[in-house]
Amino acid sequence: MIAMTLPEIAVVVRGRVYDDSGDSSAIVSGPAFLDSRVVELGGLFVALAGGRVDGHDFARMAMAAGAAAVLGSRPLGLPMVVVEDPLVALGRLAHHLVDHLPDLTVVALTGSQGKTSTKDLLARVLSDAGRTVATVGSLNNELGVPLTVLRAGPRTDYLVLEMGSRGIGHLRYLCEIVRPDVSLVLNVGKAHLGEFGTQADIASAKAELVEALDPAGIAVLNADDALVRAMATRTSARVTSYGQRAGADLLIENLHVDDTGRPSFDLARTGAREHVQLQLLGEHQAVNAAAAAAVATAVGVPLDRVARSLGEVSSTSRWRMEPHELAGGITLINDAYNANPDSMRAALKTLAAIGRGRSGPTRTIAVLGEMRELGESSPDEHDAVGRLVVRLDINQLVVVGEPARPMHLGACHEGSWAEGSVFVRDNEEVFTWLQENLVAGDVVLFKASRAAELERVVDAMINEASTVADGEVATEPKEADR
Repeated sequence: MIAMTLPEIAVVVRGRVYDDSGDSSAIVSGPAFLDSRVVELGGLFVALAGGRVDGHDFARMAMAAGAAAVLGSRPLGLPMVVVEDPLVALGRLAHHLVDHLPDLTVVALTGSQGKTSTKDLLARVLSDAGRTVATVGSLNNELGVPLTVLRAGPRTDYLVLEMGSRGIGHLRYLCEIVRPDVSLVLNVGKAHLGEFGTQADIASAKAELVEALDPAGIAVLNADDALVRAMATRTSARVTSYGQRAGADLLIENLHVDDTGRPSFDLARTGAREHVQLQLLGEHQAVNAAAAAAVATAVGVPLDRVARSLGEVSSTSRWRMEPHELAGGITLINDAYNANPDSMRAALKTLAAIGRGRSGPTRTIAVLGEMRELGESSPDEHDAVGRLVVRLDINQLVVVGEPARPMHLGACHEGSWAEGSVFVRDNEEVFTWLQENLVAGDVVLFKASRAAELERVVDAMINEASTVADGEVATEPKEADR
């Protein structure tokens, strides 16, 4: 954040200063923030009035804890700028900041899946090359983007912004707040199909990110996705590509997944080739890493430095293919942050690869819940996931919740499994099933849309294992009957 007085902020956001002393104006030198429990010293507390909570009620607490001023929609007897809509004002302030950081390189990325993991990989690579600010978690909307922008300052070299879209025009608006220098489009899948209508509509919305580039910008496109490749015609910027498809500017070659689910591969471009061994789980992470590499090399980071940085990333944002080893030789993979048909397939392929690669007794178990926002295609997509579990030769499917029942039915219709697919009503039932059925050597994947909260089951399993490790008596893990 560039240090600004309240009158200066008021001019930018088209607001009015209240309760400020004029000559001794409060100076905002820290980032903007929303949570009065996590105060940014010298920052700007943004008071948003929501359906259940009104941020104005917490403004005094934020000021007492070290905030410099408040941005809100009504006077509170505190140093503040009052505007009609604090959310719109936040966007104006972010736009102003970027305009005053001429040496900043702004990278924006979007896609139906893989955004956050790719953002995390790219943030690590660019952090090794220069001072970098990146989206925290998945704060990728009209609120999260300006909050991230306002963490940048005069010494920031790279600003990495994850951008999400729930409809036509959303990305265009975000790019009006901050115009990217580099736009990365990962894929066009079926996530939010119920909101958009068709994949063609999703592609049109994602293309807004490359349409926002000026001719001096760079569009980085996934060569393996036909709908993304076609976006090359929708920008005047320079286009570069990555992927496994022949002709990609940055090629993924010799891709292999080991018995722990971790991919290794070569990244090759004209005159250069580097080997990458990821610490992350899943073949799909190789594609995410290649996307990050394509952006980093496009802004001048040497490929060998990129490969070294990628290999040092040990984790991404939480609940994304997180491995947990429990006592007794049981492995939990927490991928419960979100789910759509494409990310389900990627996670299940990883689970199957781990099962095939292990030399000892291994049983693979998929605990799957609902995929939301798929519209009329939802029953068919859930059915297809259930059938895929059978085709991948995963040993056990546990389907959680009535909306996900078509997965169970699809698996049962695909093969004569007997007890190979189990349906349970809720997380309490799946926890009980796991307690009663897990054996030494099991590898368990948890995946569903965010609302299913399957991560709670993972946490309960970990907590139980920790309690046992601290000395409570527990039954020894059973040997599998194979």
